[in-house]
Amino acid sequence: MTDQFDYFIVFAEMRTGSNFLEVNLNAFDGILCHGEAFNPHFIGYPNKNEILGVTQDDRDSDPARLIDEIKSQTGSLAGFRYFHDHDARVLDIALEDPRCAKIILTRNPLDSYVSWKIAKATGQWKLTNVTRRREALADFDGAEFSGHVEALQDFQVLLLNRLQKSGQAAFYVSYEDLQSVEVMNGLARWLGVNETLEALDDSLKRQNPAPVLSKVANGEEMSVALSGMDRFNLTRTPNFEPRRGPSVPGYVAGVVTPLLYMPIKGGPVTEVVDWLAGLDHVEADGLLTKMNQKQLRLWRRGNPGYRSFTVLRHPVARAHAVFCENILPAGPGKFSKIRETLRKRFKLPIPKEGPNQNYSKADHRAAFECFLDFLRANLAGQTAIRVDAAWASQSQVLSGFVELGSPDLVLREDEMGEELPHLARRIGRMQPTELALAAADQPYALDEIYDAALEDKIAKIYQRDYVMFGFGPWR
Repeated sequence: MTDQFDYFIVFAEMRTGSNFLEVNLNAFDGILCHGEAFNPHFIGYPNKNEILGVTQDDRDSDPARLIDEIKSQTGSLAGFRYFHDHDARVLDIALEDPRCAKIILTRNPLDSYVSWKIAKATGQWKLTNVTRRREALADFDGAEFSGHVEALQDFQVLLLNRLQKSGQAAFYVSYEDLQSVEVMNGLARWLGVNETLEALDDSLKRQNPAPVLSKVANGEEMSVALSGMDRFNLTRTPNFEPRRGPSVPGYVAGVVTPLLYMPIKGGPVTEVVDWLAGLDHVEADGLLTKMNQKQLRLWRRGNPGYRSFTVLRHPVARAHAVFCENILPAGPGKFSKIRETLRKRFKLPIPKEGPNQNYSKADHRAAFECFLDFLRANLAGQTAIRVDAAWASQSQVLSGFVELGSPDLVLREDEMGEELPHLARRIGRMQPTELALAAADQPYALDEIYDAALEDKIAKIYQRDYVMFGFGPWR
């Protein structure tokens, strides 16, 4: 081990050159790589039974044991290669340990995919003698390649985000870099090993050096499929909102009924909470709320078979409800500071003391449109005002739930009157109380000002929600 690191992990994938990288790492006296130490189907290499006295069964029952053995090696810095489908428990151990050096090896996904298809067709995964090279053409499968790219990208994003959050840096190596002895020596220095190689190990040969089109049997089909792929993610819906946590104190649980409501602010929260209270014959404040994570875990354990749910509101109705409830009126319990900032900085045309008899429908329409202009800028990260949960995109709120468990039922407001009673009956509440509909917004209902222009404006602001949940026009 070195002063900085106790061991290393090479994040790679099949056909990215990881075997070649390992051979050259092992050419340094002070470095030792133990192959795919956590491959679920073998340990280290296909024909090995153990690593450092740890068998595959030992490793599977306690992966940390093998890591401890690798760390304890003397005389050299040891490590292993790790692919995205290896033992997931190892990922958490390595990524949370700043004493583990992270090496990330990447390759053009089309090259790695074609190489993998050829290796599958020939059964030849390594080449040490070019006279024994087996030839075959890859059969390109568009759907399979798309899944290949998605898996690689998801894993790379996961690595990037986890390292960012823990303040760590990795050493990135591309497939093309593997041919540079200078890069290999630089990697050794980064690992803290004061050795240099004069030349790279040439025992492994590149198996398929030809251009990619010449290695594919259906090159024309591949070209068509690739032309339909969004290489630069041009159609991605940008998301500049801050990541949200699960907000456990806002969860509402039944006292007797094993139902857990995970509210999305700006939705029909009051109506659902009142309905849930009716199932237990208590007032709304008699339900379990303001729980911490420990209390939530205890409730879940104490209610086997419980169901959790949330309710989505159409983005148009939600934006209008939030405006009418939190921004338009003045007084306690409202977003007073934000309201005042909107009036001064964003010229929101609403009365200082709240709407009065002179506040017309036309005034309301103009004020709501101005509020939407603020929402567009706010959700794009262009304002100093917080992105409040009341108007954060519902897809972002749901993503926050995932940390402690997603709701197993996601309903829309217009279907909850039918679906929630069904849910209650499934858990033994055969005569559920009637679910009240949300009252019309005040001072003007949404349908009094709604038109296609408003729909279009809100659809652009909440494009992610429209895409993720399939929302159509409000009316």
